[in-house]
Amino acid sequence: MKKPLIILTGPTAVGKTSLSIRLARALDGEIISADSMQVYRHMDIGSAKVTFEEMEGVPHHLIDILEPQEEFNVAAFQSLAQKALDGIYSRGHIPIVAGGTGFYIQALLYDIDFKENESGSHIRKELEALGREKGSEYLHALLLQIDPESARQIHANNQKRVIRAIEYYRLTGEPISVHNRQEREKSSPYRFYYYVLTCDRALLYERIDRRVEEMLEAGLVEEVERLKESGCHRGMVSMQGLGYKEILDYLDGQRTLLEAVRVLKRDTRHFAKRQLTWFRRERDVRWLKLEDFDSDPDKVLKHILEEFRQEESKAYEKQ
Repeated sequence: MKKPLIILTGPTAVGKTSLSIRLARALDGEIISADSMQVYRHMDIGSAKVTFEEMEGVPHHLIDILEPQEEFNVAAFQSLAQKALDGIYSRGHIPIVAGGTGFYIQALLYDIDFKENESGSHIRKELEALGREKGSEYLHALLLQIDPESARQIHANNQKRVIRAIEYYRLTGEPISVHNRQEREKSSPYRFYYYVLTCDRALLYERIDRRVEEMLEAGLVEEVERLKESGCHRGMVSMQGLGYKEILDYLDGQRTLLEAVRVLKRDTRHFAKRQLTWFRRERDVRWLKLEDFDSDPDKVLKHILEEFRQEESKAYEKQ
């Protein structure tokens, strides 16, 4: 019998963190963070990392496990998350994957094989050199020629994934989008409940702007300043996250603080749109529109709990 897995995701600033903790408390669950930034220590404010107090005693996994100088990718997430799942199931608890990185969720949910290549690949080294010489947009244009689908899905600034997609094509002769599509068609080894929390776009953008202001008040500039002083720079995966690269531009004198904040708000809104686009493509998603629940988190929580308990009861009856 497949084991149960709850996913609670949605665009940034929609309210996933507090809802996931309440859900975990109600179900005796444990949370696995599906966030590409919260894995890093010392990067708390810009990543909107859940605090120890906010956790309310609920065990959280994949938070504060790496230094900013270390790299983190989907393959690493998949491996660490699967180990966390094994531990959660062994304790008889319900795993709740919470976070907004759709690519990570997909990798875990369908046990996708990304066919990671050795980092020493000569093709990868050539492409990395080309990127340094001609820039991200040039590499993205190369990808567009050989794999338009991947080019639409991968942002030009995500040079690592752009390079990997080009490399995969040159090694196999097959677009990585075709491979990934075949992987996505696999059935999941879990009995999953894939919830996407969302709300009216105007309200979401208002929440995003408010969150950015709260981050600044909490000391975002000082956090990035400390990271910079410790040797962190834009070339690191960790420092390419929203909130970090924009403030770095300010600290490096490339923008005023006012301009950096404007760009951060704008780019966060764009990111939220891309997140929603991703989730719309996924299978078996259960949408939770706050407006359908009178914008009341209590009603959302009640709906999830009722649905989960009813369907789990039916699953056990079929055993």
